[in-house]
Amino acid sequence: MTLFQVAALIVVAVMCVATLTAFFRSGFARRDALAWSLVWVAAGVAIAWPELTTWTAHKLGIRRGADLVLYCAVVVMMVGFLMVYSRLRQVRRDLTLVVRHLALLEADAASDTSSSPVE
Repeated sequence: MTLFQVAALIVVAVMCVATLTAFFRSGFARRDALAWSLVWVAAGVAIAWPELTTWTAHKLGIRRGADLVLYCAVVVMMVGFLMVYSRLRQVRRDLTLVVRHLALLEADAASDTSSSPVE
């Protein structure tokens, strides 16, 4: 095993432990923790046994294992970007509704104070 593999496996193990720690401290939803844990395990397997990625790539009709890893990373990033984008749109929509509701409440409160008779 090369020095890079050892160092990378240590980083992957630390990230996996951090993910599980966040989950048990209620920082992650179960689905998110499971997904990230699978990513860390897959990364660890690909780092520890790079010939496995080459074998899998050949079975899928891809020439090199590194290309397979790159393609998978691109797909995962695009899915992640789509999820973040749709969540951001939902947050913007919710924020707009809250701001409109507050504006209506403040306008109603202002009209109540201005319509009261002055003594």
